Amino acid sequence: MEDIRSVLTKFPEKNKQDHKDSSHFDQVPTPTVSEIPDVFFDVVLTKLKLSRQEITTLMYLYRYTWCRPNLYRSHGIGPIHSYSEMSRDLFLSQDELIQILRHLETLGLLQTIRAGQYFIRKYFIEELDLRYGQTYEF
Repeated sequence: MEDIRSVLTKFPEKNKQDHKDSSHFDQVPTPTVSEIPDVFFDVVLTKLKLSRQEITTLMYLYRYTWCRPNLYRSHGIGPIHSYSEMSRDLFLSQDELIQILRHLETLGLLQTIRAGQYFIRKYFIEELDLRYGQTYEF
């Protein structure tokens, strides 16, 4: 049976670790976090049967409207700078993206203000906005 000293010698000491590994972790960006209201998971996903692409598109727009710096946040308006950029980010064709946006609009989850601007409710549907007292500056 090996004694404990011989076992410990097989492991490097903490101060002698390879510095390449620690520098690699310094280069990795800190992950970001987006706040999504629990009603999305508890009510919206159970009430409305959304496809994976529809959920992804809605979350993409929600994050741009409510989770990132946005001049029009108090209005609930999210900008889309480019449909081609958005479709590339979501791995969708532009035709698929436009179909998804239309379907989300018929469900009342978003509203087109004009091309490139969408109104996204803070709590996703009107009844939840009313319940939680969410108002918008118009």
